[in-house]
Amino acid sequence: MTRHQQRSGARTRTLTVTTALGVLAGGMLVGAAPAGAATWTTIAAGVAYRQYNLPAAAGTTHVHVLSVDLTNTHVRLGLLHPGKVAARAPVSRMATAQKAVAGVNGDFFNISEVQHPGVTATGAAVGPAIGDGKALKGAVPDGQRFGPELPPGATTKDVVGVSTDGRARLDSLTLEGSVSAPGRLFPLGGLNQYALAEDSIGAYTSDWGSVSRLRATCGTDTERAAPCSTNTYEVTVRKGVVVSASATPGSGAIAPGTTVLVGREAGAQRLRGLVKGQRATVRHTLTAASRRAYRFALGGYPVLSGGKALTGLDTRTSAVRTAVGLANGGQRVLLFAVDGAAAYRKGLTIAEVAQALKSLGATEGFSLDGGGSSTLVARASGASGVTVRNHPSDGTERPVPNGIGVFTQ
Repeated sequence: MTRHQQRSGARTRTLTVTTALGVLAGGMLVGAAPAGAATWTTIAAGVAYRQYNLPAAAGTTHVHVLSVDLTNTHVRLGLLHPGKVAARAPVSRMATAQKAVAGVNGDFFNISEVQHPGVTATGAAVGPAIGDGKALKGAVPDGQRFGPELPPGATTKDVVGVSTDGRARLDSLTLEGSVSAPGRLFPLGGLNQYALAEDSIGAYTSDWGSVSRLRATCGTDTERAAPCSTNTYEVTVRKGVVVSASATPGSGAIAPGTTVLVGREAGAQRLRGLVKGQRATVRHTLTAASRRAYRFALGGYPVLSGGKALTGLDTRTSAVRTAVGLANGGQRVLLFAVDGAAAYRKGLTIAEVAQALKSLGATEGFSLDGGGSSTLVARASGASGVTVRNHPSDGTERPVPNGIGVFTQ
């Protein structure tokens, strides 16, 4: 059994769900099988689930794992998302809405803006995102990310995803794009991002949502908390024609066929050269370092490569974690989440996450957002929707911008 407590003001509601391994009573797992004895439970053909205790430096923790066999033609992985880049929803709600049988939370995201009073936190993810083969967003500058310090060599462009050959891979995605007008050609520095590089121009499409675009001009390439730029400009292009301009970034839904260009510093100056009624073309694509095309991808950072933990992984900070492991040349994917119940909340270090993935047979590993975001869901036999299998450390699910969904036919 697992027990989920949901708090609303002073009221507490307790839900009890039966599982195969034991009873969570008061946050303690009673009668749980050790890791070696834990068995896999079939969720669907090609999809299995297990949970087990795992010794760690901060004390015994409890982990939940989904194993996904991508050689099964009836199983695929895809992007869970709430429909817009600048939006958030609980993993269970996204999975049920998209008819996934299981899934985990995804990338780190713009969760707060205490350093920029009056600026709305967008909820948008840090790294690139591709859903159903469509590029949804690019990566923010490294200095603008949320989450723990990156390991040496990692960047916000790093992704895990499934390429068009059906294999899961670790890769990196770089935005390539331009803004062209008669006699003018500018590089594009962002796509649906909550933060733009200094002196750049970013494009915002109907995929962004209605949240204010002001956050895109705050901070610097090296300091997320730096003040917002005072040199900004925004241009709206509809069906290839400039239709309006503003000195400050705006908000509101963006119609299909419309692109809003936001510039800061030198990028703002370039946009001031575009005038209402002028023709303008915006092009953008996400290009993988491997030059492969992806069906879906999202951001985080690598922790395991070629069966070896990356050098420089943190060995001191234990926390609740979510991660992805790739085995059998990317034909098997392991979705891994630490339980956030009080008894296990100290969790794992990133180095321990890499080792745990390796012990499950993974040769490549990738860290996703953790803490209160860590959520693993799976559908019970005969159920119409998924249920949360771990205990989110906040006591209830945290809304997140994306996740990895498991889909079956």
